[in-house]
Amino acid sequence: MSSNRKKPNLGDKLEDLSRKMDNMRVAEYVALVSSPKKLFLMNFLLGLVRGIGMGIGFTLLTGLIIALLAYMLRSWVNLPFIGKIIADLIEIIENYR
Repeated sequence: MSSNRKKPNLGDKLEDLSRKMDNMRVAEYVALVSSPKKLFLMNFLLGLVRGIGMGIGFTLLTGLIIALLAYMLRSWVNLPFIGKIIADLIEIIENYR
């Protein structure tokens, strides 16, 4: 006796697996939304991590820009002249007191 049952091929198995994984995500989402404490904690932690990441990124970017500007200004500006101006300003401020 031969079986007329059709053997599932690889495509059918992948589709079934994909459907099951999608259903699992929906179940996780429903569980998350149904628990306000979990949802609040998750959003708070994600916001904290994003804020820290943006702070670090902004600091690195600003440091890079300042370093590039300092390098460029070093070749364009006569630093002893600027130092003399600052010294004169400090002297004026000291005399004013």
